[in-house]
Amino acid sequence: MRRKWGLSVRTKLALSYAGLVLVAGALLLAVVWYFLLRYVPMRAAIIPSGDPSVNNLFIPGRDDLWDAFAPRAGGALVFLLILGLAGGWLLAGRMLAPLRQIQAATHTAMDGTLSHRVALKGRRDEFRDLADSFDEMLERLEAHVAEQRRFAANASHELRTPLAISQTLLEVGRNDPDRNVDDLLDRLHTVNVRAIDLTEALLMLSRAEQKSFTSEPVDLSLLLDEAAETLLPLAEKRGVTVRTYGRVASAVGSRALMLQLTTNLLHNAVIHNLPENGLVWARTESTPGNVELIVENTGETLAPELVSTLTEPFQRGTDRVRSDHAGAGLGLAIVKSIVQAHSGTLTVTARPDGGLRVSAVLPGGAAG
Repeated sequence: MRRKWGLSVRTKLALSYAGLVLVAGALLLAVVWYFLLRYVPMRAAIIPSGDPSVNNLFIPGRDDLWDAFAPRAGGALVFLLILGLAGGWLLAGRMLAPLRQIQAATHTAMDGTLSHRVALKGRRDEFRDLADSFDEMLERLEAHVAEQRRFAANASHELRTPLAISQTLLEVGRNDPDRNVDDLLDRLHTVNVRAIDLTEALLMLSRAEQKSFTSEPVDLSLLLDEAAETLLPLAEKRGVTVRTYGRVASAVGSRALMLQLTTNLLHNAVIHNLPENGLVWARTESTPGNVELIVENTGETLAPELVSTLTEPFQRGTDRVRSDHAGAGLGLAIVKSIVQAHSGTLTVTARPDGGLRVSAVLPGGAAG
């Protein structure tokens, strides 16, 4: 935004200091002048001494006092004005020095360098609070940009894979006239479904991060039952038993996103499980001010360093998941974004006996 040029803050402060000093000095001189006038007659007077050897007594009048006082008062006011301007200019420069550091850091950030920090030293005041807030903003922005770049790189890599497979299949089909067309179509369909699932997952992740939804009362226990019923065929196919229980857990947010959250957690728990006789436990709990959804599953023993990366996009817990239900590696990343969009917290820990325990804590709300 282009603005017309105006006085700098330093100049305004210097003028303000000078004006304040000048007014204070003028008031002081006015008070002195007022009290002096009380003891000075209107006109000058000469009182004879009565003694020829002694001069007559001269009593000055107010005009005489003004002639003597006014030039010196004017000089004092000029001195106060100069002192106020010079002192105000120096004091304003010293006080505004942190602001110039913040401005310089702003220009550095505008040039794309987000690693720079103001790091103002000294005791806390308004400027240092502003600098600390600016540094915190830069830190979050730098982390967000790095995450977005990493996500874009991973997304392009993941999307390139199905497209490359489709191109290969089409080239093979074109060069091999005896190839089974039905088999080619089935493979293309599988690859296309995976690309669509990945795109939908990316859109869901973007929607959650942008918080573009309408809030309403939601009961997580009902969503848990709905998700469990939806995933029951997949669980039976994989030999996994899903057990759900819990009390009413009323939250406020997007029902569609919370259903996606619940479904993703159960889906992740089912596919990353033991090949036979696997178990999934899911329950809801309600505490004053919060509701919690807890999903646990059996499975392979996972290292803590691996668990800490599972909520990152395109991270998969194990390599033993069958490709038909492997997903895009965005399940827990979407869960994390949905939880954060609802001002909640997500905790992922490895179970000592194998598998995961995922806890999503959301702010509670009155259902109705």
